[in-house]
Amino acid sequence: MDHSRPPPIGFELQGADQAQIDVGFNQPPPQEVTPSTQPLYPNPHDQTEVPMPPPPPIGFEGQMTDSNGRNGNNTPEADDYKGNQQKIPLDLGPVNEEESLTTNEPTHYGAVDDKVVLLTEDSTVINEIATLYFRDKKSKIDYVLAYEDEQDEKKKERRQTFQDNLQDEGLILEFEEKENSINKKTSFVKVHCPWELLAKYAEITNMKMPLLENDMDEELTGFVEHCFSYLPSPFELSKDIIQDEPNYFTAPFNRERVDQFIIKDKDTFFTNAQRSRIVYEILARTWFEHDKKGKKRIGVSNMVNNGSYTAAFPLHDGRYLSEHSILASGKDNDRHLLYETWAKPGVWYKYQPLDHVRTYFGEKIAIYFAWLGYYTSALFPAAALGLAVFIFGLATFMDDKPSNDICDPNGAGNFTMCPLCDGRCTYWKLESSCRYSRATYLFDNYGTMIFAVVMALWASFFQEFWKRKQHELEYDWDCADFESEEETLRPEFEAAISNRRTHPVTKREEPFVPSYSKCIRYGTTLGIIVFFLCVVLAAVFGVILYRVVISGVLYASTDGVIKSRATIIASVTAACINFVIILILNFVYGRIALFLTDLEQHRTQTEWEDAFTFKMFLFQFVNYYSTVVYIAFFKGKFVGRPGDYNYSLLDKRQEECDPAGCLIEVCIQLGIIMVGKQALNNFKEILLPKIMVWFKSRKAKNEEKKEDIVYSRWEQDYNLADQPKMGLFDEYLEMVIQYGFVTIFVAAFPLAPLFALLNNIIEIRLDAYKFVTQWKRPMAARAQDIGIWFGILRGISAVAVITNAAIIAFTAEFIPKMVYRYAHSENESLEGYMNYSLSVFNVADFQKKSIPSEIPPELGNVTQCRFRGFYEPAGPHEYQFTMAYWEVLAARLAFIVVFENLVVFLTWLVMYLVPDIPYKVKMQMLRENFLSKEALYRAESIKLSPMRGGGGTDNDTNVTDRTIF
Repeated sequence: MDHSRPPPIGFELQGADQAQIDVGFNQPPPQEVTPSTQPLYPNPHDQTEVPMPPPPPIGFEGQMTDSNGRNGNNTPEADDYKGNQQKIPLDLGPVNEEESLTTNEPTHYGAVDDKVVLLTEDSTVINEIATLYFRDKKSKIDYVLAYEDEQDEKKKERRQTFQDNLQDEGLILEFEEKENSINKKTSFVKVHCPWELLAKYAEITNMKMPLLENDMDEELTGFVEHCFSYLPSPFELSKDIIQDEPNYFTAPFNRERVDQFIIKDKDTFFTNAQRSRIVYEILARTWFEHDKKGKKRIGVSNMVNNGSYTAAFPLHDGRYLSEHSILASGKDNDRHLLYETWAKPGVWYKYQPLDHVRTYFGEKIAIYFAWLGYYTSALFPAAALGLAVFIFGLATFMDDKPSNDICDPNGAGNFTMCPLCDGRCTYWKLESSCRYSRATYLFDNYGTMIFAVVMALWASFFQEFWKRKQHELEYDWDCADFESEEETLRPEFEAAISNRRTHPVTKREEPFVPSYSKCIRYGTTLGIIVFFLCVVLAAVFGVILYRVVISGVLYASTDGVIKSRATIIASVTAACINFVIILILNFVYGRIALFLTDLEQHRTQTEWEDAFTFKMFLFQFVNYYSTVVYIAFFKGKFVGRPGDYNYSLLDKRQEECDPAGCLIEVCIQLGIIMVGKQALNNFKEILLPKIMVWFKSRKAKNEEKKEDIVYSRWEQDYNLADQPKMGLFDEYLEMVIQYGFVTIFVAAFPLAPLFALLNNIIEIRLDAYKFVTQWKRPMAARAQDIGIWFGILRGISAVAVITNAAIIAFTAEFIPKMVYRYAHSENESLEGYMNYSLSVFNVADFQKKSIPSEIPPELGNVTQCRFRGFYEPAGPHEYQFTMAYWEVLAARLAFIVVFENLVVFLTWLVMYLVPDIPYKVKMQMLRENFLSKEALYRAESIKLSPMRGGGGTDNDTNVTDRTIF
């Protein structure tokens, strides 16, 4: 462990004498601060308060002097706030920070390291850190509630009741009336949680805090890992900018054993994320009114939903932009550090600072970015192999004998093909399918089968190694036992359920839902879900019908260009229509799934999220993949044959595949849905919030100039966009749907991993950018893992093995070509394959409505036509399946059996060889459990020593005495 590096916030003086720390449990809580309409903080436009210091040279910003030769740190503002600053500058300028740093308009000074630093040549010195605190300059603002004053007495009564109950709970409130805001409409309630309450809820929620520095980290580092740590890498973050956090063994916090924890300063012991999480726990459980049945309605989220508050959020640490180089001057605050090392587009190739993301945003968001980064890294070999398969097809497509035969007007290209629709369609020459067959070969070649097997194994490797990584993160971030030990009941569940019983494990009385009630609720949910899945299938049926009709219209066109591209035009337009239908159904079903999940009344937030996720994914799976499944496995399979077509679909003749196959249509469908979905999501998640934030910031900036009012940190954050109510659900869903495209249909679209990789490289930075710059800071929620999404990924991987085997066997031409080459070809080549795969039909045997209405003169007198399939020609066994049909069918089934068993065996082998928990993590977990037990024994022995008549000194209770460990 490098002790020269600064420790994380909250552990600065780990080695100090802990016996001298006053944790303040016996002190009375601070008094409530009364509302005020007086000017809040120094006026940024008052040029008489502080003289303008001259700009310092670059690199000496902290050594400013004023006109009297005194050090710039001795300004009145710096003196006022010395001793209270947290090295986090707060922005009092406009929200549009990029604009404020690139114009000549006045900005402010920032307080960093107890020094006033000149940011630009402005005329005012402002201590930006002021608006992170109450007016006493000591009480940190842990949460902000905002509301717009109106005449609704009901809302006023709810707010008053809610705020009174918060104060009764022990929170300290400070009020800012609307006169102090720039828009003159919004009032703010600032919330501070004192030490006593933080410690109480940290114990209630089993929050793990540092007990002892990890003494095994270096011991368990392998030789190879140790050597690689010395090798330079362009992907590593600079150690001069971002440093590794010290590694501690932790234990659940306990107020009675507080001296055993590493505490230097009680004001910084809990990080900002931990403080906001504790405050939210209180806000979520505080009641504000009684409903008609006399039950208490609780929670700040309900207060926001009913309009009593317009927003509730923790504050960002300050502005995310700085005029100074982070290399020269260091970070201004944690938000600035995350922007420069994570959210800035220029660092797209760098590793993510996940520990710092976790410290700032909480474990739930950090685990999402860890999974997304791991998934993106795993896509590199898959994308490279998929690109190689495509390049192989591109390099050899001119040598493909079946395609050359189709394009040869003197060979198979001269075959007269049967009409593709009834009445309006006519006969056509096979050579018109030349371009189509060339394009199909790019995705249907010998490399496709190898790639499909590799991707099935890739999915297994990804899951198993992510499982290891997840266990490592669970331990490092102290959330391994979150769901079983730390997670509390949902406040909505406690408030809604009146039935009580004693929990068999905790022996505490808590609410529960009777079995009969669960059956009714889950039965209702199941019925509604099945109904909407039928709606999706009906929509898919409509798209299929559209394809049938539009194909017939296009093939009957007199325009040769349209006629030759009828299949492509029908596929593209149908895919676009299907995409629009997907968006509409998603919008409707999302709200219904939310209602159904609430109806089920789940006990914990994790259970609620898992249930909602399963409903949404099941619907999305059918919604996104159903059309692709139809094209890949059903189109052209039940058409029948000339003279005996299948008219079961609304008395319409079904679609046929091109003689080259339907694989290119699968590619078109996948491409349109993948690209369209990603483009729409990027607009919805990035551009739309940015436009809204820009609009609000411009308005606020103009008002700030007019009114000369300080633009406080809480009002700047209030003007940021809200994170979606479902939090990370949309982010996970987007990636999991993409994972399905990458694995389930990869045999039909080898470039899918490459497109996914390029999208994800951008997606990581776009998501980071919106979290850091565009959204209000979310509550730092905890999570143990990615939840039910991991089970969904495993299910997708299992389905992918079946679908890829089926695509190669039944959709691609790989198996028929192999059967022909090794069973029927004289020289084991594909010469004559097109003649082998196309059957002959006598046009005199056509059904009446299938006879073309007109025949082009250049075709002459047509007596026979060709069609796809293995049928006997006219004769004793006319139009019956040939022996080749049964040979190909047997080969297809055999391939599926071999493919699936091979992949299943290799998957099992991977699972057997790769342990779920790394050895290093397992040893550290055992060590931590041992230290936790020893600390408990030590505390008990100290407690019993006076009863035994033993003496004792202060050192006996000092946490720095580690001899017991």
